[in-house]
Amino acid sequence: MRAPVSDLPLVLTDATIVAGSVTILDRVSLTFGAGPPTVLIGPNGSGKTTLLRTAMGLLPLTSGRITWNGQDWGGREHAPPARRAIVFQRPAMLRRSAAANIGYALASGEARPQRIEELLALVGLAGLGNRPARRMSGGEQQRLALARALARDPAVLFLDEPTASLDPAATKAIEDIVRAVAARGVKVIMSTHDLGQARRLGGDVALLHRGRLIEHAPAETFFAQPRTQEARKFVAGELLV
Repeated sequence: MRAPVSDLPLVLTDATIVAGSVTILDRVSLTFGAGPPTVLIGPNGSGKTTLLRTAMGLLPLTSGRITWNGQDWGGREHAPPARRAIVFQRPAMLRRSAAANIGYALASGEARPQRIEELLALVGLAGLGNRPARRMSGGEQQRLALARALARDPAVLFLDEPTASLDPAATKAIEDIVRAVAARGVKVIMSTHDLGQARRLGGDVALLHRGRLIEHAPAETFFAQPRTQEARKFVAGELLV
């Protein structure tokens, strides 16, 4: 699996998305560089999913700027790099086998059987290629979604709450995959509600609230010495309203 960092840094500058009278992202400026995973945290409605979808190229900015390695992409005129992938909180499975779900994402002409087996093994699903994807457990489907995303050799992988509603064993399996993928040089940018998960996986942590970036720091610094009142409250388990 190739993972060049030529598309990095990914930089959002005053990124804003407005829908009607609602500001979903409010002048967010954030830089994602190569290295360990970046973890986005914040309460429901804080803008985490919107930020991921925007960076992926699925939502256009109302105003602001996005650059990949210095090249502009504002969601309208210039396409973002192809070497990116996203896994949603509830990924849709095609009505076919696990192997066929991965094969659908592979580039034409690629050595499919061998590549599919490698990806299944990477996510702990070796030997399950013939199983109907929609009959797999929630944790297995999430791992299959990761394998499908990795089939295109992304340099940047966006994960939206990848372990939501999963049991501890399934959560650990996903976290192990995230670590393995990051160790291969893929930049992982993920959202989570789980502060423990943010501590375990994050190289750096960004806190969003009401569409604004509240704080961004190395994970160790963020949890040990949060600078803002909102971050201190969130780390202490208090509600942000």
